[in-house]
Formats: sequence, C-alpha cells, structure tokens
Amino acid sequence: MALPRDPTVARQAPQPVESVRLDRWLWAARFFKTRGLAAEAIAGGKVQLNGNRAKPAKPVQVGDNLRVRVGPYEWLVIVRAITERRGSARDAQLLYDELPEGRAARERLAEQHKMAPAPAYTGKGRPTKKERRELRRLEEGDV
Repeated sequence: MALPRDPTVARQAPQPVESVRLDRWLWAARFFKTRGLAAEAIAGGKVQLNGNRAKPAKPVQVGDNLRVRVGPYEWLVIVRAITERRGSARDAQLLYDELPEGRAARERLAEQHKMAPAPAYTGKGRPTKKERRELRRLEEGDV
C-alpha cells in the first residue's frame, strides 16, 4: 500500500543536465534512430567531438563542436542544449546550430546525387523464359 503524499513537501523540478553521454545526445537530437546505431557510428569514427575521435560515453556539453557523418552526408554542428530525452524533430533541431559550411556542403552533395544518372541494369541472374524467347527471336531474325 502506498503511503499518502505529504502536501508540505514541495515537488522538486528536475535538475538541469550539464552534460550527457555522446551516444544519448546524438539519439535525442535525432541523428540516429537508436542509441545502438549512434554508439556504432561513434566507435566507427563517424563522429568527432571538438575535432577528436570520441567514445560513446564521452560527455557532451553546451558549446561543443560535433562532426557527424551519416551515409554520404556530414553535419557540422555546435551543441546548444543538452537533454537525455528524445523529443519531436522540431525539439531536436533546438539542441544544435548547424554551421553554414556544413549545410552548404551537404546541399551540394544532395544536388550531385540528383544529377547523377540512374544505375544501369546489370543483367543479374539468368534470363526468364520470356526473355530467352525474345533473345532467340532477335538472333533468328523473327521479330
């Protein structure tokens, strides 16, 4: 049975966090879908904290510089807020400021990907029966 709450005791607000684990912050800032993926990226050297390789448990503080590579894209950000909780995408964008050179490089890369030709058909596997018949007709001239 739970004890009755004492109304004279004031509820304490959660204490502001001064630092948080790097993998947890990257997850909260929505750079990665899971903390496990964030930890893998950090261990793989895809994340730099203040210009140095870091470990997943390295504490992140306000004002730290991060370089985060996800796939072909790279973010250069400055940490503006610390949280341990994952919120909406709008809330996540308030946790950091993106440097203009990082944004410009990422937009150039996205434009290059749009302009790149679609991958050509490589002819994987054995032709289907229909494709074999069409090939035979082409070779025999029965088109």
